[in-house]
Amino acid sequence: MTFAGKRIVVTGAGKGIGRAVSVMLAGRGAHVIALTRSQQDLDQLVDEIGCTAIAVDLSDAGAAHAAAELAMPADFLVNCAGTTSLDSFLDVSAETFDYIMAVNTRAPMIVAQAYARSRIARGVGGAILNVSSISSTVGFAGHTAYCASKGALDAMTRVMANELGPYGIRVNCVNPIVTLTPMAVKAWSDPAKAGPILDRIPIGRFVSPDEVGEAISFLLSDAASAISGITLPIDGGFSTR
Repeated sequence: MTFAGKRIVVTGAGKGIGRAVSVMLAGRGAHVIALTRSQQDLDQLVDEIGCTAIAVDLSDAGAAHAAAELAMPADFLVNCAGTTSLDSFLDVSAETFDYIMAVNTRAPMIVAQAYARSRIARGVGGAILNVSSISSTVGFAGHTAYCASKGALDAMTRVMANELGPYGIRVNCVNPIVTLTPMAVKAWSDPAKAGPILDRIPIGRFVSPDEVGEAISFLLSDAASAISGITLPIDGGFSTR
């Protein structure tokens, strides 16, 4: 898959899956417009792949809108920015819930609106990829707000695919299980914590950021030109059990 000459917006590009996707897409010819909160992360990414860097706190609706407008025009969009907090259902606060929904669901909506309006105004199609999670369909304890935000993102993706399809804009989700970013490696290094999840994964392991990146690349590419409105599990078969 090649993206030579294409401009691709990636939110959450500074760390984890977003960073891996940015590096992968740049390696395939794309010019990445990287949106993330940390200027230090952006500076490192600029040095590595020569991307356009936009520092933004996507939990701020106004800032998210301004950054999205600044990032246009673009050929494709990857909404990868995300956050979480571990709180039991009885303990999660309204403030925490609102913050996670703002980053994980509202920000993808705002950035996608700017992208879609730009593409429609130019009379061209495109593709949006929302990075969701297997948590959108599994009620993991301690993840009330995160699961809710990803379930909402899946639902919004289906509406986006329905409404934007007539303009030639495809919209899809990928839904990974635990993805071994540097942060996740530390978080899931305890066998007592990881064991029960790994026991439900037929291939017997978690997934890598590059494996998620390959799926994203495919869904953005012309090879997936008839695919829209899906939520694709990248879970080693977890959802079959």
